[in-house]
Amino acid sequence: MRYAKRGRMRFASHRDIARALERALRRAGIPVASSQGFTPHPKISYAGAAPTGVASEAEYLELTLTEPWDAERTRSALDTSLPSGLDIVDVTPLNPGEKSGFAGVLEASDWRIELPGVVPTTLAAAVAEFLERDQVEVERVTKKGRRSVDVRAATLGLWVENDPQAQHSALRAVTRQGDTTVRPDDVVAALNSVSGLTPPSPPRVTRMAQGRENEFTVEDTRERVQEHPSKLHADIANSGDGV
Repeated sequence: MRYAKRGRMRFASHRDIARALERALRRAGIPVASSQGFTPHPKISYAGAAPTGVASEAEYLELTLTEPWDAERTRSALDTSLPSGLDIVDVTPLNPGEKSGFAGVLEASDWRIELPGVVPTTLAAAVAEFLERDQVEVERVTKKGRRSVDVRAATLGLWVENDPQAQHSALRAVTRQGDTTVRPDDVVAALNSVSGLTPPSPPRVTRMAQGRENEFTVEDTRERVQEHPSKLHADIANSGDGV
């Protein structure tokens, strides 16, 4: 199941979204299976959740139901029961007993990063400097302390979006996710490291797609996201690993 996180819901934490989804499932009457034990929980699996404060057009989850439901009926019933800003985009059914393995499909993300107040030519120069480097490390604070992340090695593509109608300069960044997941704020920090680029206000970020790493090249992603925005999502659903 693919869902979007839009508007004010970008500021909801993953836990808040999980609670909202569970309430919506009960309200919609969707027969979700529960785990066994003293404290049963709905059988819902999430993968690759976007950070709090980031919007997304490509969040994924998997439901286990106690009885078959039509995919469109499920999508419509759940979408109607969710708060504004959480939208169910599409549902792909699995056969009984079939395992999706959808988490393994989500190897990379395509991010759109709006940078209000940044001149496009300045942004383009920063991107060019970044792409010329073999390594660009930034420090990230984790629960285990500070950790260095090589943003350049995890970046599959980075370019300035060419949209005359856009209100702000914007980047498109395609990054790997997994053991060395690179987040949009890491990309901005890396541009600051190589060129001194400092946006005057916080970036506004939207995840546009998730998929297999080999689906994302700079030219291919640019064409498919701008001209065929649903293609990457369809590839995930039709890959044989149901989502």
